Amino acid sequence: MNKKITTGAVAILIAFFSMPLSAQEVDTVKVKETQTVIRDTVTVHDTVVKEVVRETPKQEPAKPERPPLRHGEFGLRYMPTFSSMSFRTYNGEVVQGDVSMSHGFGLMLGANFSKNVGIQAEASYLDISQKYKDQGLSRQVNVSYLNIPIMLSLNTDKTRMVNWNFVAGPQFGINLGASVQTTGDENSGTLRAVVGAKGTDVGLAFGTGLEFALNKAHTMRADVGYRGYYGLIDASADQTSNNPDTYNVLVRASRFYHAAYLGLTWCF
Repeated sequence: MNKKITTGAVAILIAFFSMPLSAQEVDTVKVKETQTVIRDTVTVHDTVVKEVVRETPKQEPAKPERPPLRHGEFGLRYMPTFSSMSFRTYNGEVVQGDVSMSHGFGLMLGANFSKNVGIQAEASYLDISQKYKDQGLSRQVNVSYLNIPIMLSLNTDKTRMVNWNFVAGPQFGINLGASVQTTGDENSGTLRAVVGAKGTDVGLAFGTGLEFALNKAHTMRADVGYRGYYGLIDASADQTSNNPDTYNVLVRASRFYHAAYLGLTWCF
């Protein structure tokens, strides 16, 4: 009897201690399964999708197109001119005339071979007026010329809004007339002053200037600049007339003058 009781007690104890172990094993299996599921989930979420982003090159803003080169030019000119000449007095002395400003007007015709090189011709009327003293007498000498320079033109760029030019070339002058006016009492027995100048003269014209386009098409522009002239030959006449009672007041009519110019030009 006691043996049966002892055997039953042992069986109960074994069953009691077996229950936690089985539950623990089951929980362990569940934990393992849970961990496996978690690992699978992490693996799925660790997948990285990389997108390739291609950068497009930056486009520079388009430069405005320049108008085409205008090969022909026609313009009007106003030329205030400063000049000085030497004169001979009644008793043979040589004096320098006062520097004075004269007004010149003209036309310009040009041709452009490229944006940097061209040629231009001008025809301008100039009335030179000079004053000097002669033994208490005031004399004013007037000489009118038609000047025709033909010059090579070098430019920074004719297609730009602002162009800087340099010009140089020969100039031909045509004497259109001369006169002398005397203020004061001139003795009747003295020699009478007259102006004797050759009909033509030749020299060198040179200068520089700025050109400003007045519209986008560059068909009209304003011009401003400097023009100089140096005479290469003596334009005074050797003999004014056959009258022995006259003398030529011009000592050496080789002209040398400086001028500014303002102009309006049409380009085509």
